[in-house]
Amino acid sequence: KSIYRQEAQVNMKEKPLSSSGPFAGKGSLEQRQEQKSVLSPSELSFHKGRQTLYSKPLALEMKLESRMEENEQFLQKWGKKAVDKCLDLNNCRLTTADVRETVALLPSLPDLEKLDLSWNDFIGGTLHLLTQQMHLVSKLKILRLGSCRLTVDDVRALDGAFVGKVAHYITHLIKLYFPSCLPQRSHPVSLLSCSSSDSSFPGQSLPMLPNLEVLDLSMNRNIAGSLNSIAQGLKRTSDLKVLKLHSCGLSQKSVRLLDAAFRHLCELRTLDLSCNKELGGGFEDAPGLATLEHLEVLDLHQCSLTAHDVVSLTQVIPILSKLQELNLSANKKMGSSSENLLGRLRFLPALRSLLINNCALESETFTALAEASIHLPALEILNLSWNKCIGGSLKLLLETLKVSTFLQELRLSSCSLVTEDVALLASVIQAGHLAKLQNLDLSYNDSICDAGWATLCQNLWLLKELTELDVSLRPSTFRDCRQWFRHLLCAVTKLPKITEIGMRRWVLPASQEEELECFGQNHRNSIHFDHSGFQ
Repeated sequence: KSIYRQEAQVNMKEKPLSSSGPFAGKGSLEQRQEQKSVLSPSELSFHKGRQTLYSKPLALEMKLESRMEENEQFLQKWGKKAVDKCLDLNNCRLTTADVRETVALLPSLPDLEKLDLSWNDFIGGTLHLLTQQMHLVSKLKILRLGSCRLTVDDVRALDGAFVGKVAHYITHLIKLYFPSCLPQRSHPVSLLSCSSSDSSFPGQSLPMLPNLEVLDLSMNRNIAGSLNSIAQGLKRTSDLKVLKLHSCGLSQKSVRLLDAAFRHLCELRTLDLSCNKELGGGFEDAPGLATLEHLEVLDLHQCSLTAHDVVSLTQVIPILSKLQELNLSANKKMGSSSENLLGRLRFLPALRSLLINNCALESETFTALAEASIHLPALEILNLSWNKCIGGSLKLLLETLKVSTFLQELRLSSCSLVTEDVALLASVIQAGHLAKLQNLDLSYNDSICDAGWATLCQNLWLLKELTELDVSLRPSTFRDCRQWFRHLLCAVTKLPKITEIGMRRWVLPASQEEELECFGQNHRNSIHFDHSGFQ
């Protein structure tokens, strides 16, 4: 307002007004035209300022619009959409140039919380382009870099981001995924040839990430050599909820190092140590595992567990009362010594998933399991495949199958089942049990006669939730299914959700080829029959 007053006063002084005529007090026509064409110094200054004031935002707006268009074009190239909090570019075959364009997106995504660059094999060596700009996404919570063939330089770049000058910008990070991404022996540069600071990068970074909730270092075979540093770092991540070290070459010593850190991970919900074949014997003296009172998922499949490990786990299992998923599969040495362990599963009332396939169970251990499983009312997934002792003894699971009202997946592949076992299963179905079953795997049980398969198929129509059924034969066996296939086809017409039927090595009679073709047309080929052709 003061500017306008000053200009008015200047105009009054510099421009005399006419004293007569119709335009008296406003100046003559020539004077008014002159006022329009000639600006005083103050007016000129004012107009220039106003022009600058409006031109800058306009230029900035045009620049932002141009950048947004470029960003949209970049995302459209990969079939992605711009989302403020999530940028998912996994498996896009990104190149170095694409990484630069990705970095250029960051200024327009200040609220980004999740960045996924997994499964891009060609971005190795370019991570410094990203880490230098991580301060632009200070709200980042989830970073996925799985299977990216990262180099040693990438590890150094990450190390600098987590413990260097930009560390204070990423304290919100709660999920960190490095599955199969740290340098390995198969890569041009081995992690073993790095400096100690490179090989211990995860351990050094952990203290700088106090809010970390998920740490996945799976499939990094050489990380076991740095586990001491990692274990020390884990002691500073008290909020950690998920720890995955699947297939990391862990040993007995590794378990002892981790066990010391378990006492500091009171919030841990998921622990995955699977596929570490040298780990066997490491649980003999691991009291820290018992402190994980909130643990919900424990995966120890294919860990070469010994009889001594089983004894130790027998003491721990009853304490983990909140456990919902337990995977002990592919530990063949525990088959004859797990009677007490499996018997104590009764103390896990919240257990939803139990995987004990390929554990070489014996009749005593299977009996203990069957008796304990009656006390698992929440069970949804039960996998006992490849345990030959079950054949002829499925009746031991009869009561379990009756009370498992939530069971959705039952796998009994290669269990040496006989006709009586399948007849028992059919009677359970006929009685109205297993109503929520979605997946039934009875494959590789070649001892079941045609009459047994016919009895089962006649009752399958009661499983209204069933989506997948597998009755395939072993690779060395081929058989004719003419005696029961029509019963299966009739049952399938009454199963609204069925999509997949595995019948590998079963040969259909030529007379039923047209019948199956008509069935496919009526159901718009929504059901896939995986069979071995027509005879």
